[in-house]
Amino acid sequence: MSNKSNLNIVFDLDENQVPEKISWESINGSEKIKHEAKAAFLSFWDKIDNNAMSLNLWTKDISIEEMSKFYFQTFITMADNFEKSTSEDQLALAIRDFADFFGEKMGIIPKSGKFDNDGKG
Repeated sequence: MSNKSNLNIVFDLDENQVPEKISWESINGSEKIKHEAKAAFLSFWDKIDNNAMSLNLWTKDISIEEMSKFYFQTFITMADNFEKSTSEDQLALAIRDFADFFGEKMGIIPKSGKFDNDGKG
């Protein structure tokens, strides 16, 4: 028999359908873990349509700094997962380079000098 794990996501919306609160709960056996979030990117690969299906929402109180950090960390996670799932280390490195460029430009990580001249060198 296979094990199952559930993930429940709740979006509390205002009258204009804009998220005010995002919460999620994972249930693995008898363990229930609850979290709150200010942004969520959820993507699925549709095997019939051969296409990505995505749900991208954020609360109206997320700051630009928080959203920038969220994107930066998401780029790094994408690079790690791409490398792990495809063994394409060079392309994963390119994604990480972009993440570093983004992180420097948004002030998330210290400037390395690598992207002086607008990222051309």
